[in-house]
Amino acid sequence: QVHLVESGGGSVQSGGSLRLSCAASGDTHANPCMGWSRQAPGKEREGVARIISRDGRTYADSVKGRFTISQDSAKNTLYLEMNDLKPEDTAMYFCAAGEPSPGTWPDDYCSGSWCYGCFYSYWGQGTEVTVSS
Repeated sequence: QVHLVESGGGSVQSGGSLRLSCAASGDTHANPCMGWSRQAPGKEREGVARIISRDGRTYADSVKGRFTISQDSAKNTLYLEMNDLKPEDTAMYFCAAGEPSPGTWPDDYCSGSWCYGCFYSYWGQGTEVTVSS
């Protein structure tokens, strides 16, 4: 079991920045895939970024160059640094943890619990981000 708690969401103006955090506890070593997904009102959940020590980082095209995913293993904390925020980034952001599943789907496939070569078994409750124009 892995318990995930997100924080850091808020309201910012377009062009602003936010840093999301996700505190993880439990069996994190057995779930080395960690990532962020988001869900905007009326839309499906979409993968934003994921990190796994062996394979590095993967980002959605919509956030490349603006968002950075990182983790502090000593603190069991995952981060998402978000810069140059746009109104279309408005969503509930979720942290997730799971296992790598190479070859199950293409590496750029992301739907439901399958995202960027990982299968996410654990999800946080989310933190809300609102970007105004």
